[in-house]
Amino acid sequence: MRQGAENESPIEGEIINESGKGPDTTMAMVVYALYLASFVVGFTSLVGVVIAYVYRGKGPHWLDEHFRYQIRTFWIGLLFATLFSLLTFVLIGFPLLLALAVWLIVRCVKGFKGLQEKRAPSNVDTWLI
Repeated sequence: MRQGAENESPIEGEIINESGKGPDTTMAMVVYALYLASFVVGFTSLVGVVIAYVYRGKGPHWLDEHFRYQIRTFWIGLLFATLFSLLTFVLIGFPLLLALAVWLIVRCVKGFKGLQEKRAPSNVDTWLI
């Protein structure tokens, strides 16, 4: 629910949990989990970004920031994964891909922590961690 609106009914399309006490963060957690699962099954990050696009704009601002963060993580990661994969031909791409994996893990852990604390991730607009 919106801040200061504990006794109001949710707006149309707003995500709330079954008990009606605040937004449901399940789908945002699923997206982070799908991003991490992409290390084992490569296409799950694509499923995750689709979910993030679908659920964006249907919750409070701090939850919408998570979906925005997830969408940015996908596109930035895809850009650098493509670039670093091309650089593997000159061998510099391998350590860069490893650094990209660490970057993705840190962003997902940071997102999980923010969801547990019911706050937006810090520095949503950054390309860094």
